[in-house]
Amino acid sequence: MGRKKTKNFYFTQETEDAIILYNKTEDSVQRSKIYKEHIKYPFDKLTENIIHTFKFYYFDVPSEDVQHEVVAFLNEKIHKFQEGKGKAFSYFSIIAKNYLIIQNNTNYKRMKRKAELVEIDDQRNLTSEMGYTDYQEQLKDFINLYVEWYDENLNKVFTNRKDIAVADSVLELFRIRDNIENFNKKALYILIRERTGFKTQNITRVINVMKSDFKRMFLNYQQTGRMHQNTI
Repeated sequence: MGRKKTKNFYFTQETEDAIILYNKTEDSVQRSKIYKEHIKYPFDKLTENIIHTFKFYYFDVPSEDVQHEVVAFLNEKIHKFQEGKGKAFSYFSIIAKNYLIIQNNTNYKRMKRKAELVEIDDQRNLTSEMGYTDYQEQLKDFINLYVEWYDENLNKVFTNRKDIAVADSVLELFRIRDNIENFNKKALYILIRERTGFKTQNITRVINVMKSDFKRMFLNYQQTGRMHQNTI
């Protein structure tokens, strides 16, 4: 009898071995051969399955084009996979899914805005809109300072290894916030859990500390125009 095929038979240990060899090979011709013969199809199939399994359909281009875009992104990240640091299938599945979550939510928000613009509001309060714009600019500047401050003081605010890892993941989300501003709370927690591998209660504890610091620092920033230097 033949060997029973698994659900992910297209992405096998042979695929993982090929990725490891690809990263170790410096010859461009050999790397191209390894990719075409052993990696290209698994990447294509992995991406195709994730798109249709999780229904990432908020794109204004065909799903095949989306698939090519995600595969290209996987190629950009392939060098980061490290032998012995987990299975390649799980690693690249998470990368592809996170990328699609960001793009899918961004496109959904954009499509929603276009639909809303069809209705014209004749009673716009321009004064309020200008004030809101100023607030958004102020918040944007503050977040940049907040991330810089936390980068420098992370090991002072948190001493536990898990807490530091969670806080670092939260800061990374701040850094790429232009792409994830449309995420709901659940989606953000999923991203942090997948990045750290920690439980929700560990994440919530750290986020509550960072949220408290954020509110206090932002209030001070609004009043003084600068970060408070004696927060710790």
